Amino acid sequence: MSFQSAFLANCDRPLYKADGDQRPLGKALPKVVYGVLAALCKVLFRYEVKGRETIQRLADEGKGAVIVANHSSYVEVVLAYISAMPATWVRFIGKQELFEKLNYFTGWFFSAIGAFPVARDSADLSVVKRAVRDVRNGEMVLIYPEGTRRGRGNVQLKIHSGASLIARMAKAPLVPSACRNADKVKRKGERLRFPKLTYVYGEPVYLSDFDFLPKKDRLDACSWFVMRECYALLYNISPEEVDMPALFPDDRDFTAELTGFVPESRKSLPGEDK
Repeated sequence: MSFQSAFLANCDRPLYKADGDQRPLGKALPKVVYGVLAALCKVLFRYEVKGRETIQRLADEGKGAVIVANHSSYVEVVLAYISAMPATWVRFIGKQELFEKLNYFTGWFFSAIGAFPVARDSADLSVVKRAVRDVRNGEMVLIYPEGTRRGRGNVQLKIHSGASLIARMAKAPLVPSACRNADKVKRKGERLRFPKLTYVYGEPVYLSDFDFLPKKDRLDACSWFVMRECYALLYNISPEEVDMPALFPDDRDFTAELTGFVPESRKSLPGEDK
């Protein structure tokens, strides 16, 4: 079997349990990759994880989720991958070009550890359906709604609603997350640095929490809310302090509609006042 054939086969395989005639991905390679990456990141970046109990709680309940994060560096992907373990194993969606290098060897490798590709700037419904299936199967799928890295050229970032759409179709929560100091690892024109990295998970939110809004606004409002929480985690500030119009000047600002808003699903979280 060629690397390309193995890559395509792996993309359709579940992580944990058989799905029809599809057997699960093997765990040997992911465990080796996790061990190597975790050791390297511990030495180089002294990384730590905060809020992993959110992922652990969902995993213990057998629930999948869409993990959402801002994107400024490739090191964020590595930290997201290792930070959820051993609680769960995170799938991530990468741009198609990453899977086609070295005669699809990279495609085989990334797909063998749970990743699958998407063609940038395309409405690929097969990717949405695959992600929905995986989340329904109790898996965690990592998505960067900004689509590309912040600070990459003169690209003006927008918040894409694909993550909220997948969560709605899978009837699953979205979990905001962020990797602090990832943008300091390699800045344009500067040498490589090794700051302490912290991966942070917030509390889950459901699209149904936004049912009080007009139906046409719910996906965008949910996406905006979750991205604001990602940046609040990143900067270690309250969500209200995040300047969303400055970060996303071309997107609709939902500040007025969501002032004082507390998702209904969070009111019954462990430790919350009832």
